[in-house]
Amino acid sequence: MGNLVHDHSRWGPTDQTGAANLITPESRLKALGLVKEGRLYDLGQLIETGAPRMPPRQTPYLIFSSSTSRDTGRYIREMGATNGPGPNLERVEMTMHVGTHIDALGHFAREGNMYNGLHMDEVVTDTGLAKLGIEHIPPIITRGVCLDFSGLDGGEHLEPGRAIGRPEVEGALEQAGLQLEAGDVVCIHTGWGRYFMVDNDRYVNGEPGIDEEAARWLTGQDVIAIGSDNMAVEVMPNPDHPNTMFPVHLHTLVEAGVHLVENMKLEELVRDGVTSFCMILLPVRFKGATGCPVRPVAMI
Repeated sequence: MGNLVHDHSRWGPTDQTGAANLITPESRLKALGLVKEGRLYDLGQLIETGAPRMPPRQTPYLIFSSSTSRDTGRYIREMGATNGPGPNLERVEMTMHVGTHIDALGHFAREGNMYNGLHMDEVVTDTGLAKLGIEHIPPIITRGVCLDFSGLDGGEHLEPGRAIGRPEVEGALEQAGLQLEAGDVVCIHTGWGRYFMVDNDRYVNGEPGIDEEAARWLTGQDVIAIGSDNMAVEVMPNPDHPNTMFPVHLHTLVEAGVHLVENMKLEELVRDGVTSFCMILLPVRFKGATGCPVRPVAMI
């Protein structure tokens, strides 16, 4: 696939799905065949009041009771009900990028240019994305691969600004005895997730993560998504180019059509030495959204 922003997708000029096109009935069956024990790992963080976010654009998770059984019960009784029903309802406000979530291809633009030759003037509206929204991601049932980098520097986790490069990714795969396959989701464990809801200021003010070279190598292996136990998957701040912001996002989402899954919970996989598994991730189809909360699970 070409790396220029204006290049068209290899899946055609109207494609809005990107690398997720690589998921096939055959690859789903192969991934499901990895399940031998029926054990499940929940890879999603709890979304709750106070969840870490990057202000000011990322608004907090807020939940309000919009009606209670006390009020709705009275209304339903007035409709003639005699058996006492009273539902409780709520209203939730949040950005789609709080908690464990997946980025849609329309989440980023480079100087106005977006995935598959589109421009933000035709995509971004006051009521969401006209194209490249989260509704175009299919249900993801595929092989997941978890690579642990947390101990590379001798500690329990890597530090902010610590880049994970292509040689280290290739080395981790070799150590795990794995080769990437088309359609894989690669999960990067840095150990940074230990600060989620423990020290939120520390969690969001920098992170270890993959660099652009590693991201380009991974997309070149036909992965459909890259996830990590941090806010942005990529290293922040950029140790080599401090004035370069979000190069991994720009490459994966704008150029390669590969999704990012952020704020994952990977500690249990690493603890149990699970490196390959059936991954199930079902994006909610919020029409026009730039991402959505997800609850990815690993089954073995």
